[in-house]
Amino acid sequence: MIGKDSYANLKAFIIIGSSVASFSSFVYHLFGYTIPAIMWVHLKEIGAALIMLAVFAFAVAWLLRAKPHKRPMRYFIKVYDVFGQESTIDGMRTEFKTYDVTLSFMEQYKKTYPLYNFALVSDLPNSDKLTIFRYL
Repeated sequence: MIGKDSYANLKAFIIIGSSVASFSSFVYHLFGYTIPAIMWVHLKEIGAALIMLAVFAFAVAWLLRAKPHKRPMRYFIKVYDVFGQESTIDGMRTEFKTYDVTLSFMEQYKKTYPLYNFALVSDLPNSDKLTIFRYL
């Protein structure tokens, strides 16, 4: 037979056990579903913000490192004979403003005068000598 003390102990055990089980369920649900669901939205936004910050930092670093190239204002064609000596051909245009036009004229001159070699050169600001860009 169960005495009054045993019945009171059993009742206290059931109340405390159900309280612990209920609190455990609440904590499990809170940390297992509620907090991650709330935090997931914020973590996705934080992740997107970190990615955008990394892209922005990369762009700024790239812009600071990439210096604009100072292109020459004038290009010249130098003519060399078969012996490698610089020479001149009468009536030949040798000074140009753009690289592409100079290269085009140089290729045409090479077809017209196959025994000569041609160098596309320009005077760069930081150089004492003419710089050769292309040699045909």
